Amino acid sequence: MNIPLTVVDPVFCAIDTPDVGAAEKLAVDLKGAAGGIKLGKEFFTANGPDGVIRVRDAGGVPVFLDLKFHDIPNTVAGAVRIACKMIPYMMTIHASGGPAMIRAAADAAVAGGDANGGARPQIIAVTVLTSLDQADLKAVGVSDTPSDQVRRLAALAQQNGADGIVCSPHEIEVLRQDLGPDFVLVVPGIRPKGTDAGDQKRVMTPEEAVQLGATHLVIGRPITQASDPAAAARAIFDSLAA
Repeated sequence: MNIPLTVVDPVFCAIDTPDVGAAEKLAVDLKGAAGGIKLGKEFFTANGPDGVIRVRDAGGVPVFLDLKFHDIPNTVAGAVRIACKMIPYMMTIHASGGPAMIRAAADAAVAGGDANGGARPQIIAVTVLTSLDQADLKAVGVSDTPSDQVRRLAALAQQNGADGIVCSPHEIEVLRQDLGPDFVLVVPGIRPKGTDAGDQKRVMTPEEAVQLGATHLVIGRPITQASDPAAAARAIFDSLAA
């Protein structure tokens, strides 16, 4: 069973902190100002499932659980089934884990959702991290361009039951052509005009990304480090409707 697509605001705020109290406050502040929040490995390692549930319940907003599972199929399937108990809106795996692993994750999400009252998370496959450029790919033995590697992994994810992928802003347009209008494209590397690119090498503004076909935008520091995170999130959303 699929979770109905109820997220109207495409902005997911990346809360990159091990401090559960700070994350909880941000989740509360961002309720109604952002479409959801993203919790990743730093937060999860510090606080575990109880921390995710605490933040989810405090804010009452959809949670993107970004743990990037990558292991043998049975291990990933088991991890996904357990993660379903946290009722995330979506969660990540690595597309480079291969077709059997992707399929195992997708099937486990269905099983975990059925065991949890039908709340199945979307399985989102990571393609090429936005911190990597062509030189980085070459260093790990990939001779293709980032765009070609992303397209290959995106097709693999779609063919094996994933709901969507994570991609750089600069692959959005070609992936929409490759994968059709309904496949979910989750896009980090988003920086509003006038903000620092930080450690992201392939960036784009929110407006540009949505116009090209992004489904969800992952934005961290421009929101979390603002003096008023809720106002910063609202400003980004308002810019998309301008």
